[in-house]
Amino acid sequence: MAEITAAAVMALRDKTGLPMMECKKALQECGGDEARAVEWLRKQGQKTQALRADRETSTGRLAVHADPARGVGAMIELKCESAPVAGSPDFKALAEDMATTLALGPGAKTPAELLAQKSHAHPDRTLGELKDDLFNRMREVFDLSRICRIDAPCGGYAHHDGSKAALVVVSGKTTDPGAATVAKDVSMHVVAMGPKSITKEELDPEVVAKEREVLSAAARAEGKPENIIAKMIEGRLRNFYSQCVLLEQPFVKDDKQSVGQLVKGAGLEVKRIENWRLGG
Repeated sequence: MAEITAAAVMALRDKTGLPMMECKKALQECGGDEARAVEWLRKQGQKTQALRADRETSTGRLAVHADPARGVGAMIELKCESAPVAGSPDFKALAEDMATTLALGPGAKTPAELLAQKSHAHPDRTLGELKDDLFNRMREVFDLSRICRIDAPCGGYAHHDGSKAALVVVSGKTTDPGAATVAKDVSMHVVAMGPKSITKEELDPEVVAKEREVLSAAARAEGKPENIIAKMIEGRLRNFYSQCVLLEQPFVKDDKQSVGQLVKGAGLEVKRIENWRLGG
């Protein structure tokens, strides 16, 4: 058996981030060959993952990558077992790498397809290999549970803790200076305010009819004459729309203007929104 030096163990530890004793055992199993030891450790980790596959992944992060000028946006949900791991720099970097790879790579229809692709940040490794290596270091189950890629100009925003994120598809002057900022700001607004639709016309008619019924009953309870109730209802519906319709909502960073006024001033139109919540 080849002699396993402390320097060799330390070098493998620095490369893999795994405990010294595991690195020493790997080198012993592989006759001191570092490349074989790395692969041995990866396979051992995969066996451990299989044994822990039924563990609950109740937290994690959402990550986005969007570029209106390049005409692409992507969002992913990467889940794990505990909040400390979800907040760690390495886990956050992996989630962001997955979103970037999905956006800038060939695209993927399933999480498994994305994991098989080469990482944008580490072109010599697949995302699946990076996920397995991080599992080996953190010993928590990771689950790439959702992916979304949109091949159109998009703005994107993820909340700092990764619990909420949105993509907003825009058209119009998407290559103008400032368009990316406006698109990202609208995405941030969507995350903060959670609109139910982009326009009034897209609201569920049953929801509008119910709101009209409630407002009418309230006006009658106030003793308002029937001949002015209709005008009152239309005025009060405007307030309802400003609460749940994206283009009617006061912009969260400047409530002196609506989101509709913001995007119109930038020469943009909002075509679609994808608004995710972690685990939702």
